[in-house]
Amino acid sequence: MASDTDDETQTDGSTQTDDTGEHSGGESTLTVLLAGGINLAIAVLKALAGVLTGSAAMLSEAGHSVADTFTEVLLLTALRKSAKPADRRHPFGYGKERYFWSLLAAVSIFVSGAVFAFIQGITTLSSGGQEQESLLVAYIVLAVGFVLESVSWVQAFHQVRGEARAQQRSLRQFFRVTDDPTSQTVLFEDSAALAGLLLALGGIGLHQLTGAAVWDGVASLLIGLLLAVVAYMMGRTNRGLLIGRQADPRTVRQIHTQLQAAREVEALVDIQTMLLGTDSVLVCARLDFVDTLDSGELERACLRLADELREAVPDVTEVFLEPVPRTDRDLRQTVLERYGRPQDV
Repeated sequence: MASDTDDETQTDGSTQTDDTGEHSGGESTLTVLLAGGINLAIAVLKALAGVLTGSAAMLSEAGHSVADTFTEVLLLTALRKSAKPADRRHPFGYGKERYFWSLLAAVSIFVSGAVFAFIQGITTLSSGGQEQESLLVAYIVLAVGFVLESVSWVQAFHQVRGEARAQQRSLRQFFRVTDDPTSQTVLFEDSAALAGLLLALGGIGLHQLTGAAVWDGVASLLIGLLLAVVAYMMGRTNRGLLIGRQADPRTVRQIHTQLQAAREVEALVDIQTMLLGTDSVLVCARLDFVDTLDSGELERACLRLADELREAVPDVTEVFLEPVPRTDRDLRQTVLERYGRPQDV
């Protein structure tokens, strides 16, 4: 039998049904809308403060907030387009639209935020910077920005923690198996926003204390590095989802148990799953049925097993079952090559 887990994501044998599916889409939209509105307001304030003070770190933070605003627009697009029903050209639906637009959000953060911050930092360090003025304005904007970003962060954290608790997972485990990148993206983005504000505060404060513009430039470079790291983490997550990641191990085990327990099935020879979108899983299984079934009974068994599987595992939306002999050497070799270690097939 093919392995239904991987070593990195092995968890306990319990099976949990995610009861947040019905409202997660609406909560994701609320999270994204809240973050977008806050980011737009903060971007304007930071830009004004950057012009008034001449701080490269403040201008970098303005670019950071502009990038975050673009990100929210892309995430809203992801939520809307991924909800479209299946049609003739896309028979499996548009669920992966969410991953595509979330990947573009990562690109937006890098291009609009990280690159701009790097340019500001390098320019400041190479030119020696300029005298900063009206620093009280900068401190007020940073304080207001921190409060507003904290509101958005709390909403994003509340959603992510709620989804992780519903699945009885730690946040780390949840991030590794989640099939919805939108709430994770907003949480990473808001965490980076809070860290960026602290970096800007440190750069401006050290510049004021020492009179050396190098601190302002260093703060800009650190903001750029922070955004580059966040963009990479987001891009890596969405890359895996776009390529076609398997369902999380708990779901795979639940599918395995459901099919193996059927009275018509002697052995589950092979099982493959793929995420078609958020809360949407494709299942392809090869089964060795009992030899006493005739063709009509076999057809009816496949239909019943597919219906029972969708009922038992709500995330399963597409099921393909193939009757095979478990003694077939070519099939056995295919399974062994895919999973890389001996299997009981």
